[in-house]
Amino acid sequence: MPSNPDHDPYVEIRNLTFSRGDRPIFSDVSFSIPRGKITVIMGPSGTGKTTLLNLIAGQLKPDQGSIEVDGIEVNRLSRKKLLAMRREMSLMFQSDALFTSLNVYENVAFPLRVHTRFTEEMIYDLVLMKLEAVGLRGARNLMPSELSGGMARRVALACAVALDPKLMMYDEAFTGQDPISEGILAKLIRNLNTALGMTSIIVTHSRSSLAEVADYIYLFAEGKIIGQGNYEEMINSDSPYVKQFMHGLPDGPVPFQYPALDYVHDLQTQDPQRLSREGA
Repeated sequence: MPSNPDHDPYVEIRNLTFSRGDRPIFSDVSFSIPRGKITVIMGPSGTGKTTLLNLIAGQLKPDQGSIEVDGIEVNRLSRKKLLAMRREMSLMFQSDALFTSLNVYENVAFPLRVHTRFTEEMIYDLVLMKLEAVGLRGARNLMPSELSGGMARRVALACAVALDPKLMMYDEAFTGQDPISEGILAKLIRNLNTALGMTSIIVTHSRSSLAEVADYIYLFAEGKIIGQGNYEEMINSDSPYVKQFMHGLPDGPVPFQYPALDYVHDLQTQDPQRLSREGA
């Protein structure tokens, strides 16, 4: 398996173990997120990709192991220091999370008003800069209900980068986007990462924009990293797990059918719950 070639990690995860109740999510996982790059986290539904973002942000604590962000161990910070660190992070949610009662301009201005002491003149300039970067300066007076899905996603991106975060995290950035909108978002993410000097983590199921956006990819399944590498390494991998996921194959190590009894046996066996319902 190829190793991450970047030796300057911004996020370092060591021996991470985390469970929800009796269900293990991560089991002794170690990996790094390279500084200034775009790292993509992939895997089947339910593998803990969003949970990983919450662990990095300190919203959850690991059962075992450590998570360091820019050399600081997040899970050992006091609440005050954790809140200070989060000011250097930003998360774009699966939903656009826009305030429906505020127009586009006011949505982007909101984090600047809450977290800075900038004058309204400064906020005006910064909001227009962020909207120009996502191609929506002319839409600043529109309400969220007047935006297309792709436009709303771009406004959410402008909100997320309003404070110039050092670490940008995207939770399913491309969900529900048509191919054109997805391509625009991928290009914006790449351009903003370069222009702002950010480190970015993208959680996604989408494969179509990986070549455009990903510097490095981790593929998770069953609590472990089952594949990693750049786009070319992943798309050409001989691993059955990686090949099935990267090419969207229905047959492979990840089964289509949920575990069950033999089909014929199941049909021939009377279901006590069904008989009970019919008897009632």
